[in-house]
Amino acid sequence: MSADRETNHDMTNSDITTLLTEATDEVEIGIAPYQAVIRGGRRRKARRWAVATATALVIAGSSATLAVAGLPGGGGTVGPAATEAPATAPADLFTPQRTTLASGVEDGKSWKVVIDVWATPRDKAQAEGQLQAMALSGHIPTGVTKASELIGKSSYVTYLRDGDDESRGVYEDAFDETDIPMKGTDVESAAIPFRTTDEHVERLVIGMVGRDAEQVTCTWKNGTATKVDRPGKDTEVATDQPAIRRAEGSPVDWFVCLAPKGTEYKSADVTERQVPAAG
Repeated sequence: MSADRETNHDMTNSDITTLLTEATDEVEIGIAPYQAVIRGGRRRKARRWAVATATALVIAGSSATLAVAGLPGGGGTVGPAATEAPATAPADLFTPQRTTLASGVEDGKSWKVVIDVWATPRDKAQAEGQLQAMALSGHIPTGVTKASELIGKSSYVTYLRDGDDESRGVYEDAFDETDIPMKGTDVESAAIPFRTTDEHVERLVIGMVGRDAEQVTCTWKNGTATKVDRPGKDTEVATDQPAIRRAEGSPVDWFVCLAPKGTEYKSADVTERQVPAAG
């Protein structure tokens, strides 16, 4: 990229198109869409699973309109970045609520899973401001082509942050106000490769359950299993320990399981927690 392009703030649409083309050329094509498993059947619609590759673009001071057809969920346009939140909406509409769902260290390399949840815009002005903020964050939800499609929905994206590597999107969608709440044994989960460079089996499981789920069991193909319990009231569990967790802004709860090396995902189910017998 030339020095002139880096310093010139009066960028044209042609300049931005060139930047997007160069960025695309440098991106490695990600793995095939991840395996998605949905159980329970109470959800109103299937989730959009798998964001194999995402590229964050930061364009500051541009007077041009940014075409987002080349970005995830492309097809719409986003105007110049606002320097402050519009007066028609609270500021939290333009910054996602982030929660760490799990973390750990494997082979001396740290990792964590996080979720970003965007608050629900109520009108066109709020939605337009949020779409601008999403574009600047580097990710517009898949399928969103215009701001009005965000109204009445709370969008979310889960990421795997693997050491110093860039984040990998796992899956994304939006919580619609008409969704049927998850209850009982309802569970939705996605299984993905944990390492992209030398691993092609689905070891990492990320999923959602209802508020009344007390335990999830992730079963692996070698016959072993990992049980993930809901912490007791007012009990804090470190993110390096499996747990069913609340996520800020999310109407459902979340869990993460990591299979041991040498095996992979088989199933994830809400199970009944066994209480040790007295004595």
